Amino acid sequence: MALMITETCTACDACEPVCPNKAITAGNPIYVIDPMKCTECVGAEDEPQCKLVCPANCIDPNPDWNESKDDLLAKYQQLHG
Repeated sequence: MALMITETCTACDACEPVCPNKAITAGNPIYVIDPMKCTECVGAEDEPQCKLVCPANCIDPNPDWNESKDDLLAKYQQLHG
């Protein structure tokens, strides 16, 4: 399942540069994750890098995007050819 950034985001910019899919962008006022690009780092890393670096602990699973690891890997492979 894709991840999402909650309202407790401090807009610190720690998450954006570590996303292998460029799914995270600056929003107004908080950062946002594009669920069409988020693979929870499946295909690139062992765990979501954004969650590792987030000092506000504001990145949670997006309940609107229920995807298996296989779905996430397929999405990663489609994004990276």
